[in-house]
Amino acid sequence: MQRLRGFGPSIAQQSPREVLRAGAGALFGFALLALAFAGAPGAGLFMIAPFGASAVLIFAAPSSPLAQPWSVVVGNTVAAAVGVAACLLIGDAALRVALAVSLAIAGMLALRALHPPGGAVAMTAALTPDLIHDIGWRFVLTPVAAGSAALVLAGLAWARATGRHYPLRQMEVAEPPPTARVSLSEDELNAILQNYRQSLNLGAADLARLIGAAEMQVASHQSGDMTAGDIMSRDLVTVDPDAPISEVAELFRRHGFTSIPVVQQGDKFLGVIFQIHLIRRAREDALRLDRGFGAAMARLTGRREHPVRAGDIMGTAMPRALRTTPVAALLPMMAEGHCDAVPVLDRGRIVGIVTRTDMIAALARRSLSG
Repeated sequence: MQRLRGFGPSIAQQSPREVLRAGAGALFGFALLALAFAGAPGAGLFMIAPFGASAVLIFAAPSSPLAQPWSVVVGNTVAAAVGVAACLLIGDAALRVALAVSLAIAGMLALRALHPPGGAVAMTAALTPDLIHDIGWRFVLTPVAAGSAALVLAGLAWARATGRHYPLRQMEVAEPPPTARVSLSEDELNAILQNYRQSLNLGAADLARLIGAAEMQVASHQSGDMTAGDIMSRDLVTVDPDAPISEVAELFRRHGFTSIPVVQQGDKFLGVIFQIHLIRRAREDALRLDRGFGAAMARLTGRREHPVRAGDIMGTAMPRALRTTPVAALLPMMAEGHCDAVPVLDRGRIVGIVTRTDMIAALARRSLSG
């Protein structure tokens, strides 16, 4: 029975949203392909069968190394050139097809442009000698190279529109975010992929993100059953949305906080002001008024006839928690660096706030007690 399981599905169940995203993306890609070459001589050639396989990779598996722009365009183009050459030089159909596909694979690998549909591109050329003798090497440029490029452009546009990453994110020269930071170099990550024969299925940057996510999950296990209510700060200093920024700046200076909640009467939560909000506003004023940052900050926090109010700069789009929210759920929210504190609410009213200091102290206590 265990052996029979190997013949079952090995791909994780996809959400209906992802299924719709991939299918609609392919429709968008071929619609763009048809529009781009409508009216061109031999426009029907642009719908060659291998493009269907390319669309599967670009829109359903955009993170695969086999689906990246270099692989798609260069791989298909090299395969087309090999197929045309085989068609023009070899008369026997069986030998022509075999050599075209095998040499196309070798060429794509040599150029680090392996793209499985490229084998079908070479085979298409080898199986249509009449067409190839009619249009010759033009087949390489149109439909193959131009059509492949059009599908890649469609993939770029569709990924941006649907919140996906395409092309594949490479290892960053700058320091990666905490959840993707691992103590392995790019060469070491690539060696792991090579050792497990996964270099054609996964990139080093994605492997780093998976390792980072796994480490974050392990860290969340160490938090045990702690909740936001267990570790939150309850003695809050808050401000009214109409409070001038000078008052907010004074609170930051006096208490050493990095965040101050903004509430209305009755502790109704409206948002949070982080120190970075003051810095960003001062920077915007410095650019707008063509003055130095220090002067802009002094003007922002000083006494003014029409002062900037807390409600003008507070942040509202942020994670929020309940008393019962597990600390494990708060960890990824705060690890990325975009959120310094998470307000804890009860029916719209703030009852506490979990800062990074609270989180570190709680995990440290748990580690020492364990």
